[in-house]
Amino acid sequence: MSLAQAFSPIAVRTLNRGGRILQRAGIVTPDLRQETLVAAAKHRARLEEFGRWPIEEPLDRLLSAYEREAELTTLGRITVRQLLVTLLENLLYLEQERQSAPEIEQQTIDAPVFIIGLPRTGTTLLHGLIAQDPATRTPLTWEVMFPAGYPESPDAINRIRKRTDSRLAWANRLVPAFRRIHTLAADLPQECIAIMAQGFASIQFHTTHNVPSYQDWFELEAQELGYAFHYRFLQHLQARRAGNRWVLKAPGHLFGLDALLQRYPDARIIQTHRDPLKVMASIASLATVLRRAFSDSADPKQIAADWCNRWETALSRSLDIRDRWPAERFFDIAYADLVAEPLTAVERLYEFLGWPLSSQAR
Repeated sequence: MSLAQAFSPIAVRTLNRGGRILQRAGIVTPDLRQETLVAAAKHRARLEEFGRWPIEEPLDRLLSAYEREAELTTLGRITVRQLLVTLLENLLYLEQERQSAPEIEQQTIDAPVFIIGLPRTGTTLLHGLIAQDPATRTPLTWEVMFPAGYPESPDAINRIRKRTDSRLAWANRLVPAFRRIHTLAADLPQECIAIMAQGFASIQFHTTHNVPSYQDWFELEAQELGYAFHYRFLQHLQARRAGNRWVLKAPGHLFGLDALLQRYPDARIIQTHRDPLKVMASIASLATVLRRAFSDSADPKQIAADWCNRWETALSRSLDIRDRWPAERFFDIAYADLVAEPLTAVERLYEFLGWPLSSQAR
């Protein structure tokens, strides 16, 4: 059976209908218990050690929210299980790599640049523009999706790229409307929420599924955890492919700007700006599109109210945090200027950073 046949609308409806019948009979499938997911990841990776990384609490918070709040369809449960097992598998590979290569621990992430701002304010555009400069280092989608567990050789990396594109094609089949909102490809820069999701501390989960209790915990209690993992992850990427001009991006950094600056005290912050009234509808639309693929209970009005409140709070808090740090650490770009004159905006940014803009980069 082809991918298109497996996830055709008829096949999905049949699968979800069968799952509802089983649930009424008291049978919930697939199993989303932590011990089952961990066992599956260990079996697939043929590894046992997660090392010192604390997965129990974040994973327990997330799984509890999935069971109590997300109202997942059978397809939703299948995709969540696949995602979580893959993330756990990656953690096993990362730990194996860290144990076998002590130099990873010695990597330092110096003076990284973070692009932040509300969603739909040009963060992706700006990140993509800067990524064209060969002198910069951005995390690419393929290396975030599969950060370890394969040899460092051109053939192996090409296989990982193809595997990444296959996974993305599968995701686009599940949520065809998403690719019209946000483009993903193996060799495009990936944002930090996907990195932090590998440590189970990210806004990615509540964006894709309705897990508000997990998101509350993440916002209030898990920021330091998230950025500790973020740093460790970049150490792995840098050990594999060196780069001394890290440029990173995620709107979600607004939720944890203080923790980000504590973890990266020499970071510089680029913040994009646009009228919030023009972006909130788009933010709610994105979450609705994603959630409807995995739940029959996605309410656009509830989603809009929830995310508007969260982003308003995050933006306000981030501005307060900025007031406590030296102004020269921050640079602001208006969305209108970025869209109208992208090269001019990048030239101004490079001048702020003190970076030369080479003819090759232009």
